[in-house]
Amino acid sequence: MNETTCDHNCDQCSSNCESRQPLDLKAPLHHMSQVGKVIGVVSGKGGVGKSLVTSLLAIAMQRRGFRTAILDADITGPSIPRILGLTAKATSDEIGLYPVYSKTGIAVMSINLLLENAEDPVVWRGPIIAGTVKQFWTEVIWDRIDYMFVDMPPGTGDVPLTVFQSLPIDGIVIVTSPQELVSVIVGKAIKMAKLMNIPIYGLIENMSYLLCPDCGKKISVFGPSHLQEVAAKHQIPVLGEVPIDPALAAACDRGELELLEQNYLQLAVDLIDDSNGCTKK
Repeated sequence: MNETTCDHNCDQCSSNCESRQPLDLKAPLHHMSQVGKVIGVVSGKGGVGKSLVTSLLAIAMQRRGFRTAILDADITGPSIPRILGLTAKATSDEIGLYPVYSKTGIAVMSINLLLENAEDPVVWRGPIIAGTVKQFWTEVIWDRIDYMFVDMPPGTGDVPLTVFQSLPIDGIVIVTSPQELVSVIVGKAIKMAKLMNIPIYGLIENMSYLLCPDCGKKISVFGPSHLQEVAAKHQIPVLGEVPIDPALAAACDRGELELLEQNYLQLAVDLIDDSNGCTKK
């Protein structure tokens, strides 16, 4: 039906006109950027080590020879610069904003790289925070990135919704911890992803166990893990378990995580790594 004869009664019309098309809210990438696969790292609540897992995944992909980036979308609680030992500030010119590079070459953009004092709180309302995340995608010049990891804020609010709608997310990794309460909240993150038609790579459990330094026995500090139960309930795979490791914590505090030899997330990286080398324009 053409515009001159349209009676705006879509229930009785078979035409596939523009008004029937789903609204595309994807934000445009900076014209000088090239980004391949975009992976969101999410959690149902804060404090489960999402930023640590994001960093571990990016480091692992960088070690495989890929050009890797982290977009820190956790505007009110940015941890990535501290974990990677970044002290330089991001720069900009009339062309755009430039990320800061870690010791091994991981490109990073975080609000802490723009603040004069990294300890200053970001006291902004939701729409401004969501807009800042979009700017990290549209105004930053990401140079030939193969894999970008987006460190998302916890929960299912404004910013996660903005990321899912605005960025071309290829899939997400959900981070959890052993407590039963967390497993319930993880279900909300899973359902949100499915509601938004975002593929889920699987679950990664942080603080999964403590390895006894004397006998090597695994100690369940937070009680029995519910990871397998949650994975089976939602029919998604388990991608890894990160232990409570004093060396890991010390490396993050020193900003030297990239220098630590570890291989906790091999399965997750194998699944994410499609080695196709293609990029989105």
